[in-house]
Amino acid sequence: MTHLPYIVASYGLTIAVVCWLSIGAWRRTVRAKHMLAELDRRGRT
Repeated sequence: MTHLPYIVASYGLTIAVVCWLSIGAWRRTVRAKHMLAELDRRGRT
């Protein structure tokens, strides 16, 4: 009996979760930058 399927599944799940969290952080950063730019634009007018 080999443990390879469990090892591959755990690495795959780990990579998927890390990618999901990274993309979420990137999207929140972009959204925050847009909000900051909008607030900055409103403050200067």
